[in-house]
Amino acid sequence: MTGLESPRHPSYAPKYNAGSTQSSAHDWLSNGPLRVQGRNFVDQWGRVCLLRGVNVSGCSKTPVNHDPETFFTAHKNATFVGRPFPLEEAPEHFARLRRWGLTFIRFIVTWEALEHAGPGKYDHEYLDYLHAILSLLPRFSITAFVSIHQDVWSRFSGGSGAPAWTLERVGFKLDALEATGAAYLGGVKVPGEENERGRWPTGYQKLAASTMATVFWAGEALAPKLKIEREKKDGSGVEEVNVQVFLQDAFLDCYEVLVKKVSNLEGVLGFEIMNEPHRGYIQLPSLHEFDYNTDLHLHDAPSAIQSFALASGHPTSIPHYVRSFPFPTRVSHHVIRNEDGIVVWREDGPTKGRCLWETHGVWGWDIEKKVAVPLKESYFTRDSRTGEKIDWYKDCWYPFIKRWEERVHRSAGKDKILFVEPIPNEFCPQSWSAEHRPANMVFAPHWYDLNALFKKAHGNFTVNVQGLSRGMFVLKALYWGHRAARSNFALQLRNLVEAGYRSLGETPVIIGECGVPMDMNDGEAFRTGDFTWQEKMMDALISGLEQNLVGFTLWTYNPLNDDVNGDYWNGENFSWFSKARAAPALKSLSQAEPALDEGARLLRAVVRPYPAKVAGIPLSFQYEVNTGAFVFEYANPSTGFTKRPQSAASVASPPLDSHGHIHARETEIFFPSSLARGRRLIVQGVKSYKYDSARQTLFVLHDEMSPGVVHRIAVALDPPLDPCFRADHFTEWRFVYLAAAISILAYYLAGALLSP
Repeated sequence: MTGLESPRHPSYAPKYNAGSTQSSAHDWLSNGPLRVQGRNFVDQWGRVCLLRGVNVSGCSKTPVNHDPETFFTAHKNATFVGRPFPLEEAPEHFARLRRWGLTFIRFIVTWEALEHAGPGKYDHEYLDYLHAILSLLPRFSITAFVSIHQDVWSRFSGGSGAPAWTLERVGFKLDALEATGAAYLGGVKVPGEENERGRWPTGYQKLAASTMATVFWAGEALAPKLKIEREKKDGSGVEEVNVQVFLQDAFLDCYEVLVKKVSNLEGVLGFEIMNEPHRGYIQLPSLHEFDYNTDLHLHDAPSAIQSFALASGHPTSIPHYVRSFPFPTRVSHHVIRNEDGIVVWREDGPTKGRCLWETHGVWGWDIEKKVAVPLKESYFTRDSRTGEKIDWYKDCWYPFIKRWEERVHRSAGKDKILFVEPIPNEFCPQSWSAEHRPANMVFAPHWYDLNALFKKAHGNFTVNVQGLSRGMFVLKALYWGHRAARSNFALQLRNLVEAGYRSLGETPVIIGECGVPMDMNDGEAFRTGDFTWQEKMMDALISGLEQNLVGFTLWTYNPLNDDVNGDYWNGENFSWFSKARAAPALKSLSQAEPALDEGARLLRAVVRPYPAKVAGIPLSFQYEVNTGAFVFEYANPSTGFTKRPQSAASVASPPLDSHGHIHARETEIFFPSSLARGRRLIVQGVKSYKYDSARQTLFVLHDEMSPGVVHRIAVALDPPLDPCFRADHFTEWRFVYLAAAISILAYYLAGALLSP
């Protein structure tokens, strides 16, 4: 359905009063299914929908019956029924998200949860549970896209995602992964613990995860000798296929089972192919080092060839990194690992106990010198069959996306929206041309403040790590004060969003993950109850998202979260809600029930007004968390068409002439009743409006329908909100003053030393 074919909203009636429909701003289902139009999501009247919500949930990475004592032996009997929460508790959680206006969900599922018992052995009890819990979404006006989640390939290589049998079929001994340095498992075996904060991403460079990603994406090109037996599709016996074919077919078969189970549900908007894909070794230029600028070096950091040697039973000296300044980390010393000579490769596996990469002639062991020797230094940069250079996006990612698209749309219909993201911390590749994109695509990258994640700290000083990694002058990448943090985050997000527009054209962008650690600043807030720094960082983050007019799903809403164990996965602690802090019983699940707020933190920063359904093209939105006031500008679509270079696409200048008609005069703005209680809304710039506290919606009507006309709405509270944090002048700028004082002192000292 195009905008020209859309029906007219009731607001076109001559005597229509604002708010006369039964709609609410954050109800994404009553106005017909959302669809994609240009860079926007729209409802059935063509109104632009600015979506915001949460990931549900981080706890879905770990099974209900997780037991550190049986970690390596009980994986076939894992159950995820009850993740993210028991079915009987779901109404409470969905009601809470509705009250907060966070009714757009990225619903987390793992491959392991669906197929942990073995290839083709699907957990139908879990599938029934998913169907039941997603069936509840329409009762709470919530829509969701379902995401297959992975980090570092699998729980059994230090993250989440793939079943244990994927590693076993490639030839790994699960119980030898730690001893050989092939994986860091401390943060998944005992989920609330982490020996070194933020260490788990180093697993991407370790042997297990790197090998699994490499053979999944490019097994035919880089591991042509690795064959896996599987049952034939027609059941006529066994066949041997390349590891890439085996793993990709298994993943897609499993995904199709999921799609067939839940795609017919009203609340399921679409599907995401995979969380944070990774190259593995693909395009690695040297076996001797990883890129320090892109790959985290912390704790034990063996190179690829050192990993090969360790896993083959050769004790090896490797660098050990610690945190430092000005560089994030440095080598503190070298350590010898795997002194017991344990081999990670199974004798009964497809490599017969040898390293997969040794069987392909990538490296060898010098018996006399007792050292690993690279035989093909740049092996992972070229297709071993043709000698042609490999490009992960062109040769691996794009073809797989098209296979996935065909499976999903065949089973679910072409109306389902498909969410796709690049490798984390990378901009949208310019090579992502139209023939490589799925129909009904949404670009869904992730963004975190990497400096805060690495240091587990936030203060008045922030850093543009994105800029530094791309050659920005150091002093230009440093920001002081809260307003500057907002600008810093907004700039980084704008770069990410605009890279999407300039590569993909007018395609919607959703930030699929973004969030704030609750345990930063050494967990001080847990001791004092003062979460001001977390609130300031969350405000800077969401302000940046709002300035870029981009939808998002925050990481994460996790009912299992507690102050000691965090989110129960690799020591992470991102959930600003904890059921342990919540009310034991709720009298009501209505939006007006304040007890739903109990157990939450940072609500002033998270639960805030936003334009949800806009009868025009959004141009700008600015909200001030300390007062509750905002200014919103939007424009009527214009007629005609102006050709613009795609490379010039920007957030600040959205096209007004390519949207089509908007068949509504009414804009719906979510305005939390928790902010409006006991206060009067002062609305300027519009003649007809109504605030309905029960629906938490400010309804606004505009009469001027001329093409290109800009509407400006300013909303304030009387009396204003009490500030949730204060930023006096000295606090905001003390680092600037200090730096200036040091510079002046250095100038005079240098002059004194140089004077005769």
